[in-house]
Amino acid sequence: MARPVNEINAGSMADIAFLLLIFFLVTTTMDTDTGITRKLPPPPPEEMEDIKVKERNIFKVLVNKNDRLLLNGKPGDISMLKIGAKEFLQSGNLNSPVSTLDMPEKREVDIPLLGGTIYISKGIISLKNDRGTSYDMYIQVQNELAAAIRELRDDLSNQFFQMNFEQLSDDEKIKAIQKAVPVAISEAEPEDIGGK
Repeated sequence: MARPVNEINAGSMADIAFLLLIFFLVTTTMDTDTGITRKLPPPPPEEMEDIKVKERNIFKVLVNKNDRLLLNGKPGDISMLKIGAKEFLQSGNLNSPVSTLDMPEKREVDIPLLGGTIYISKGIISLKNDRGTSYDMYIQVQNELAAAIRELRDDLSNQFFQMNFEQLSDDEKIKAIQKAVPVAISEAEPEDIGGK
């Protein structure tokens, strides 16, 4: 005589599977890349003429596929980028229209909160990456350039308002500092720059 086969009660298996699913959904974290916060300019009009910028008003930053930098045609290091960008964009005294021959020209801007007429740099940082540039190097370069602008804004804000730019809450003061120290970065489409 054959023994009866005992059946396994599978009624609660669906409940257990559902609880395990909920557990893993709740405890799992997902990495999200936030990207770089940059406000892109509006698209240019259909018939836009080329803008000519004098060579002395451009600070060229080239990054090759081996993550090496050229700063205005000279080999550079990531640690030199912020200092070079700050020196280039600052270009001397805000109250004087005179700039040295190796620094960018200045333009006159009326900002009443900063004492009336001031002279700000016409300098533009031109950034160009090779298609093979690593993402890490790209982010490092972006961080250094953003840090240069942030420090220039902090210096100016401390000079006129005795606090860092990020601490300002008055919209008029924020706009005045942003007008005096604009984000003057031009990023070209990546191409094969070279490098060995």
